[in-house]
Amino acid sequence: MTEQTYLTLNNGLKMPQFGLGVYLIPDGKETIEACLNALKLGVRHIDTAHAYQNERGVGEALKQSGLNRQEVWITTKLWPTEYGEGKTAIAIDKMLSRLQTDYIDLLLLHQQVGDYRGAWKDMEKAVKAGKVQSIGLSNFHENLEDLLQLATIKPAAIQVECHPYFPQHELKKRMEKYGTVIESWYPIGHGDKNLINEPMFTKLAQKYGKTNVQIILRWHIQEGNAVFPKTTNPQHLRDNFDIFNFNLTDEEMAEISSLNQAKRYYNATLSEQEHFLHWKPAD
Repeated sequence: MTEQTYLTLNNGLKMPQFGLGVYLIPDGKETIEACLNALKLGVRHIDTAHAYQNERGVGEALKQSGLNRQEVWITTKLWPTEYGEGKTAIAIDKMLSRLQTDYIDLLLLHQQVGDYRGAWKDMEKAVKAGKVQSIGLSNFHENLEDLLQLATIKPAAIQVECHPYFPQHELKKRMEKYGTVIESWYPIGHGDKNLINEPMFTKLAQKYGKTNVQIILRWHIQEGNAVFPKTTNPQHLRDNFDIFNFNLTDEEMAEISSLNQAKRYYNATLSEQEHFLHWKPAD
């Protein structure tokens, strides 16, 4: 089994740094198989969301795996239509039921629109009630400071687009005083071949006997980011997870950081994000 690494959150909990992302994996058999394959390999973190509509499959996979609940870290996310005092509390209980669990390891607000203030208050109450262990944010930009000012419990993690073309160094500095860790979606730049085939990654892949993608994922690990590369292919999963037996040098890490182009593959404006309030995921 590959020995993976952990990130210590601002509440003292240790979160597995590498996980399986299940975005766009259909619920039922496909989600269950993908999660079971990951758990058998030694992956101990699953990243899902109500909006992904596959929390039930994640919960069923955990049940079928035979692993103790404490061995697997589950991250999930509330959708903006579930935000609001009282409303969010009900949504959390439904989420626990879908996942077949008594608690959620990390619960995030999925988007920065809607009544996120009321939602955060309910999330803090859920922590005190033991229903949620850690809380955080996803895709918060313009409204980040507003949320931080009202938060009694500061975000343990913030999940954002992050890759060598957009390494989020400014956000890291901004969140450093709160002890908030960065979680990356699009860790390999939405599969951009220009990024993956950068000569630097090809050179390092040859040096370490790895693939270009493995070099990028290793960069994330050494940067202190959590990553959730999504795949339903068992071999790709094994390859993605096979990144803990080598280390990039400080010089190589700096060289990769020099690729920063401040390039985002998804950059919806705040007004464009308002359409998230017009779609409600099924319970």
